[in-house]
Amino acid sequence: MLDARQETGRRGEDLAAAFLMAKGFSLVERNWRCRAGEIDLIVRRDQEVRFVEVKTRFSTTYGFPEEAITQTKKHHLVKAIDWWLLSHPVPKHYQLDVISILTLPGQKPDICWIEAI
Repeated sequence: MLDARQETGRRGEDLAAAFLMAKGFSLVERNWRCRAGEIDLIVRRDQEVRFVEVKTRFSTTYGFPEEAITQTKKHHLVKAIDWWLLSHPVPKHYQLDVISILTLPGQKPDICWIEAI
């Protein structure tokens, strides 16, 4: 059973995956874990792979979702990407993206795709 925070994250990842698939990407991995951390979504389109961190919030009380991506978090994500690349063929192009989702009560979710952070 998921707690509220996990359920929010799962819902945000579902929205982000659907958003990226509508852009022509296919889902390669979800919640890929290694000792360096976790990558929420790994997607592919042609010869490019995107490693995607998804941040979802229901208010801006503590800032916008993307503001939760600190330098430390970015460092952990880069290390996790390095681990993934060690066990997979290196794609022609790859990058780290963030999808920020703000779902205010009574409104349609606002999805912001920040590429190549």
